This record gives sequence, C-alpha cells and structure tokens, in this order.
Amino acid sequence: MKSVTSKEKQSTRDIILHTLKVRGQAKVEDLAEAADISPVTVRHHLNALQADGLIEVASVRRKVGRPYYVYSLSEKGHELFPQKYVRLTNLLLEELKANLPPETINTIFRKVVQNIIEEHKGEFEHLPFEDRLAYLVELLAKEGFLARWEKVDDSYCLTEYSCPYISVGSTHAEICVLDKELMLNVLQTPIEQHSCMLQGDDCCQFTFSNQAELSEA
Repeated sequence: MKSVTSKEKQSTRDIILHTLKVRGQAKVEDLAEAADISPVTVRHHLNALQADGLIEVASVRRKVGRPYYVYSLSEKGHELFPQKYVRLTNLLLEELKANLPPETINTIFRKVVQNIIEEHKGEFEHLPFEDRLAYLVELLAKEGFLARWEKVDDSYCLTEYSCPYISVGSTHAEICVLDKELMLNVLQTPIEQHSCMLQGDDCCQFTFSNQAELSEA
C-alpha cells in the first residue's frame, strides 16, 4: 500500500475545505468525488477536521430510508479563507483610531454591545444565575463564538474556543471588549480573564462568581 505523505494529506485537506466553502455543504460521497479518494479516506480527514473545529456535521432526515450526514465549514473554518470584510473592517478601524481618542473608540464598542443587549431585553434578567450562563453561551454563539461554562468549586469558568473577530483583533485588540461586555451585561458580576487567543493561547478563559450566592453566604 502506498504511504500518504504529509504534503498529500494537506492537499486533500485543502480540497475538502475548498469544496465545502464553494458548495456550502456536502455529503461524504460528494467530497470523495471532489478529492478523488475513497469515502473511507474522506471520513478519516473529516474526523481530523472536526477535531480541529474547522467543520460541522448535521443529520438530514428523509421520508424514506436512513438519515444522511452533511458537512459544512464552522466559523473557524470560514476564517481560513480570505474575506474582504476583514480588510474593510481594518481600514475603518484605522480611520476611526486616527481621528478619535481611545476612550471614544471603547465607548463605540460598548454602545454596540448595548444595542445587542437591548435586542434581548427581558429574556434573561429574571433567570437564575446558571440559566443566565446557559443563555450567555447561546447569545455568544449567535455572535459567532464557540463557548461553554462549568462550575469549579465556588466559582464559574467560561471558555471560548473560537472567536469570529480574531482576524480583526490581531490588529485592533480593542475589539476584545465586545464579548467581555456581553458577559458583564448578562451576568452582572465581575469577570477575570486568564487567557486570550490574541496572545497565542488556545482559548479565551474567564472566571467569575455568583454575587447573589456570595451575598447570601
């Protein structure tokens, strides 16, 4: 059996990603045809791409027969491809920063968050703290973040595994205020950040406490 070189693996990976980018979604058989390899080999690459967080899979039911699976790029997968909005956003931010003081830039970002919160007003304020945490994760997902939370002893930890703004944030770190402001507005508790993808970390990690529980203690 012919061994597969690292270069060939990368080439197949690129073909799969490009096919998903062009088609939007595809079945294993479609990707096997595009890459000119067997479905078994495609599944091997898909498993690796899914583990890297670059693709997503969904089950499609049909009236007759078993459901089948379709694959598509995740938010992180889309970021592998050049996108004109990133350049436009960078140019706009550069112009704003050249003409406005830093405090005004931060105020603009916080106003953006306030507008998002206003859209969801009344949906989370009455919820218990952990339900608000679950709501926050869903809200972050709508904005393009992949996150999860867990309780650690008497504190809580929220971890973001992907950021939709990372391409822009590498040049304009001010954009990091968006997700933190969302957290503060929904949770209404001080938040401490321990890692950041813009600093080369694998994830952005935050810890905080339930202030209501602390007050009752």
